[in-house]
Amino acid sequence: MESFSPIDQAALRSGQQRTWASGDYSVIAGTFVLMSENLCEAVDVHANQEVLDVATGSGNTALAAARRWGRVTGLDYVPALLERGRERAAAEHLPVTFLAGDAQKLPFPAASFDIVLSTIGTMFAPDQDRVAAELLRVCRPGGKIGLANWTPDGLYGQIFHTIEAYIPAAAEVKSPALWGTEERVRELLGSGVSALHMTRRDFFWRYRSSQHWLEVFGNCFGPIVAALKALEPETRTRFTHDLIALVEQANRAQDGTLVAPAEYLEVVAIRK
Repeated sequence: MESFSPIDQAALRSGQQRTWASGDYSVIAGTFVLMSENLCEAVDVHANQEVLDVATGSGNTALAAARRWGRVTGLDYVPALLERGRERAAAEHLPVTFLAGDAQKLPFPAASFDIVLSTIGTMFAPDQDRVAAELLRVCRPGGKIGLANWTPDGLYGQIFHTIEAYIPAAAEVKSPALWGTEERVRELLGSGVSALHMTRRDFFWRYRSSQHWLEVFGNCFGPIVAALKALEPETRTRFTHDLIALVEQANRAQDGTLVAPAEYLEVVAIRK
């Protein structure tokens, strides 16, 4: 099993935290609500169950579980996103506890939760083996782990591949999109679960146009915000051209708007 030194781990975590804190990811996350609702249905959240949403961001999946009367905790390491989650919970009168914390070191005793969830969240943590071990540790025997992860070949995976072509990731960090492959999920969770069901689904991005999509992501989506800031003007122009080309290639709309499928892997596992 791979591991990082404390110094490398701290540096990776700090860099990722700065990236996801740039822009306003809650604007992007707000469009993904349906993924969270579908994940809660897939794991069959029941009232009064103890539910943890790891890397909750602005709370999409935590709020979806709370709408089903679960006793819900949402955890993330970006304070601004947690505050947005608290605002949303207050507006909907939903009793969700939002806590600051790291997916690689969850601040809970073993077997604390009936259901452990993450929607396009934990997949971005640098140490995949450690995250998987933590998800398994805090889930009670017979409980469920539910994940929604972008696939490597889907639109989101292609966009991250484009970002990495301009801003290479650290060599020791495995691609987040591996969480969107059945083989890697089995490697990460298989020995700790008694059943593992995986389904490929499409989430449709809907924007006024491809250019509108770029404006939103260029201002709100941390990895693209960071890349745009880091690149020189000429390279930045090529980068944005490549991004527009990707979403246009995927676009199914014929009226000038953008309707593009982004594939993700929905995972439902039962803890041994």
